[in-house]
Amino acid sequence: MNSFEVIGGKKLKGEIIPQGAKNEALQIISAVLLTPEKMVIKNIPDILDVNLLIELLEDMGVKTERPTRDTCIFQADDVNIDYLHSETYRKKSGRLRGAVMVAGPMLARFRKAFIPKPGGDKIGRRRLDTHIIAFEKLGAEFNYKSEDSFFHLESPKLQGVNLLLDEPSVTGTANIVMAAVMAKGATTIYNAACEPYVQQLCKMLNRMGAKISGIGSNLLTIEGVSYLGGTEHSMLPDMIEIGSFIGLAAMTRSDITIKNVSLENLGVIPDKFKQLGIQLEFVGDDIHIPEQDLYEIQTFLDGSVLTIYDHPWPGFTPDLLSIVLVVATQAKGSVLIHQKMFESRLFFVDKLIDMGAQIILCDPHRAAVIGMAREHKLRGITMSSPDIRAGVALLIAALSAEGKSTIQNIDQIDRGYQYIDERLRKLGAHIKRV
Repeated sequence: MNSFEVIGGKKLKGEIIPQGAKNEALQIISAVLLTPEKMVIKNIPDILDVNLLIELLEDMGVKTERPTRDTCIFQADDVNIDYLHSETYRKKSGRLRGAVMVAGPMLARFRKAFIPKPGGDKIGRRRLDTHIIAFEKLGAEFNYKSEDSFFHLESPKLQGVNLLLDEPSVTGTANIVMAAVMAKGATTIYNAACEPYVQQLCKMLNRMGAKISGIGSNLLTIEGVSYLGGTEHSMLPDMIEIGSFIGLAAMTRSDITIKNVSLENLGVIPDKFKQLGIQLEFVGDDIHIPEQDLYEIQTFLDGSVLTIYDHPWPGFTPDLLSIVLVVATQAKGSVLIHQKMFESRLFFVDKLIDMGAQIILCDPHRAAVIGMAREHKLRGITMSSPDIRAGVALLIAALSAEGKSTIQNIDQIDRGYQYIDERLRKLGAHIKRV
């Protein structure tokens, strides 16, 4: 198993371009199953999760051509539906949470889908209820068969319906939209997720011939159509990577410019890092983080300790709480990190405590961070990456720490960040893959 060896304490400098958005890519690439025509998808992140999904589509019979690593041409004109019920598919797709996104397009176009138990990060329960209940209301019959560990979904026809989601799930909303675009009649989705990734999917589907209105709001209306055609689409830059690079610059006292960030799609992300005292300069569509010896965490207006928590868009994304937490360890001041969505995502703080950070894990959802104002540097240790975002948070900690750190299980990092070691070396980081 690969590891990263990191020598910390070095200031970085230079420009970095964020990859295409991982979470958007899993939705967009699944949507190619909705049409037999060619789909040209650009700015694809070259990461394990996305490459595994493309491999799954190829195994299903989808023709793929990849002229460059960030561009792929898909054509799903001869899909092997039965492959989705095979043991090979179950094992491969079980490694990828994003495999559930195939179900909506398959139901829409082929009226049949199989969903294995979800894989991906070990960050707590990830329910499929939102997906399954909506599919049933659209007219699909649902059965779970323990003998093959598959959820079986089948419907002779899908009928538009009014849906009120129990949670504004991003993957749930995307999956339901893809199922509903070819249903008979109108479907409304209330309490829909409205993240930029979902907006991008809806805009692409409309270019394919779908009729979706309310894009960007939590109420989507979908008029079913009988056929969708091909189109071209380019991913947004990955907002989680952008936030990670902001945190990296602050922790390592570096001067870094993040290029082409699509500022209008970052929501409150820049403001949350500003609350930690991090200086950000916006130059066109770039973010410049100047070298900063000390950053001080703000308090609320009444002087009470700042709380940063995750919330559905346009609130703060849960994927960046791990980054915010590690950045706060070297700030001046204190902050309470409240991770509402996943009950295991904060458990990586024991590694930060071993490095010398002052953190109190209050319960599975909350951690109080007492910033050390750089008076005591973190120290390098050997640790393991439990999930994508915690892995990068630990990498940021290692790059700011004194001495050598070894980060094991870096496949988790590679699932979400492309060529991260190469790109950081270009900024001057001492990191090698072993």
